[in-house]
Amino acid sequence: MTVPTESTPSTDGRDPGRRSGPLAGIRVADFCWMGVGSVATRMLADFGAEVIKIENRRRLDRPRMLPIYKGEARNYGEELADADPNRGGLHNNYSRNKLGITVDMKTPEGRELVDQLIASSDVVTENFAPGVMERWGLTYERLEELSPGVIYGRMSGFGHTGPHAHFKSYGPIVQAVSGLSFISGLPGREPSGWGLSYMDNQAAYYNSAALLMAILRRNKTGQGGEVDVSAVEVGITMVGPDLLDVTANGRRTRGPDFPTGNRLEHPVAAPHGVYPASGEDRWVALAVFGEDEWRRFVDAIGAPAWTGDSRFATLADRHANQDALDKCVAEWTSQRSAREAMELLQAAGVRAGAAQNAEDINEWDPQLRERGVFFEMDHPVIGPARFEGSPVTFGRTRQDNWRSGPLLGEDNHFVFGDILGLAPEEIADLESQGVI
Repeated sequence: MTVPTESTPSTDGRDPGRRSGPLAGIRVADFCWMGVGSVATRMLADFGAEVIKIENRRRLDRPRMLPIYKGEARNYGEELADADPNRGGLHNNYSRNKLGITVDMKTPEGRELVDQLIASSDVVTENFAPGVMERWGLTYERLEELSPGVIYGRMSGFGHTGPHAHFKSYGPIVQAVSGLSFISGLPGREPSGWGLSYMDNQAAYYNSAALLMAILRRNKTGQGGEVDVSAVEVGITMVGPDLLDVTANGRRTRGPDFPTGNRLEHPVAAPHGVYPASGEDRWVALAVFGEDEWRRFVDAIGAPAWTGDSRFATLADRHANQDALDKCVAEWTSQRSAREAMELLQAAGVRAGAAQNAEDINEWDPQLRERGVFFEMDHPVIGPARFEGSPVTFGRTRQDNWRSGPLLGEDNHFVFGDILGLAPEEIADLESQGVI
């Protein structure tokens, strides 16, 4: 394998300092990579935990290599073998507020360093393919020997028990096995995916919650434990209403007669869908339930003649004549911007929302701007970069954004020297041998 050449930027002002937040004082030895693990530990790092991301220079975390780079456009699947590992925007996002070290676990010295780090940690996390940690001898029993009371957070597609525990997965595989793909897509067509590995991120939040509960339990009892989160089982929690509909009502979740677009049958609603707005590829979503909301909708749009059509007299009539109704609604929405239509209808108490693209969300949405959803941090290679914040706000707690994602091996001297106590010459020797 070709080892990419690293940039050698200035790292002034990036030295680790005292953390703040409810998780300050918690140290996490983090073997996680990709989204399902890295996003889970990112939430811990955002609120004060000292998360130490463990990498191998010869097997880089893929977000370092994926083509999400500031100022450069490439196909998402077009990886470059010699890409600068310090330019990856996805890594920068996933690993913000974390420390970063490099260790070659194939060497005895590297294994010993990791054992020492685990011994000084409260939490160990991983989301490797099944069996990797076991091959290194890092079972829960071994971790408990190294760090009594340790919390071992394991994140996988199928869970670590059962006949499929050894199966490998990514987000799209999880979506398929959990039933999400089957109920997605157009009528009469093959099941559809959910965008960019949706379940990686959804499972990550369950992983964060599980780790927080384990930390809370340890604070109360002094006991650690093993946490096993299956992303497939997380996906199943999202299809509960469909499972109920199938078992109780005998309804299919997909078929040629399934409602098109965003129409709704249970409970009935009309108009209910996404309609064209003025401008190229601009849309607005509407949801009108019951007679009272219909009257408010009619008043808000100025009661055009078609609203008095007998085909739209009752909710049942409107639902039965949705094709005709949608054409009339689209005539009104297409004459206005999506935001204008949303604000006009919302002022009348009608549910409506502009279908926003990335530019809208980042640059123009006044609600997101007011709530400070996005923030920037500088990066020595990428430059100033924008991050999405936590979707949770607290009255007294603030997200501790102290640094953008770590450069490859950026904190080797701090972790191995200040935390583990190695002398500078020992660290230099390990560097020369390629151990770190």
